[in-house]
Amino acid sequence: MEHLIGQLKALAEPTRLRVATLLALGELTVSELVQVLGQSQPRVSRHLKLLTDAGLVERQPEGAFVFYRLVSAGPGQRIANVIGDLTPPDDPVLKRDLDRLASVKAARAAAAESYFQRANEDWDRIRALHLSEDEVEAAMRDAAGSGPFQLMIDVGVGTGRILEVFADRVSESVGIDVNHAMLNVARLNLERAGLTGASVRKADVSALPFDDGVADLVTVHQVLHYLDDPAVAITECARVLKPGGVLLIADFAPHQLEFLKTDHAHRKLGFSDEEMTEWVESAGLEMRRRSALHPEEPENRLTVKIWSARRTPVRTSQPSIAAKDVSA
Repeated sequence: MEHLIGQLKALAEPTRLRVATLLALGELTVSELVQVLGQSQPRVSRHLKLLTDAGLVERQPEGAFVFYRLVSAGPGQRIANVIGDLTPPDDPVLKRDLDRLASVKAARAAAAESYFQRANEDWDRIRALHLSEDEVEAAMRDAAGSGPFQLMIDVGVGTGRILEVFADRVSESVGIDVNHAMLNVARLNLERAGLTGASVRKADVSALPFDDGVADLVTVHQVLHYLDDPAVAITECARVLKPGGVLLIADFAPHQLEFLKTDHAHRKLGFSDEEMTEWVESAGLEMRRRSALHPEEPENRLTVKIWSARRTPVRTSQPSIAAKDVSA
């Protein structure tokens, strides 16, 4: 009871209610809230601290930035979920806030799109070397299974596309990336897609910001070939999987296109089934399925491989022998 009273008291102040209403529409930085509210940074930071202490708001550091959002779990979630519905839409102060918020988001979107256009030229050149993304995405959905999945973690979220691909099978999803500009691209795309259950945060795959055994599905789409030690990443992904959880990896089969190293920062020229299986099993998972998507003209083209592994559920009785689908 006291905790609930504390949360209601935290909201019982005009500026903090305005902040909570704005965060109900998406995560924002302190500087963005300063622009919208027209108040000093120390004052806005103070209000955010009080809301955070009350368990209504959570902070997500992202390099030099810190994003704030309403909590998505815990005792404050139910109140956070209804804040946007309770505030009067015709209030003149809130209407002004929303107009300013639209301008702030427009500026963020312009910066994200500018970065995306520059990066997209490189991606287009690589995409031309293998089958269409539609075919890859369809194969990933098939390999993952129908779910449903409570929590999905997408490693190397990029544009946020894989979160969109699985949105109909997932209750909550989080994408992680080390690139702040890329995270803003993903935020923009997820907001446009209306995926309120999806969020992104800055993190490295070698140190995922999640407890052990929390995820039902972890996806790693075209990430491992950028890493010096993919085995470390696979072990970390396995750590956060629940018993029965699925690890889904999409990357390239071994190839000889050396220019991808020199021109596109690839560290590895694809992966064999043998080394991927070794890494997966060393991480405590069971390889369940692997498939290959071959280009129609194989010369100087890339084959996309999709591997599906599972953390074996804890068995309470004598296990039965089940056939595994490991077709190439």
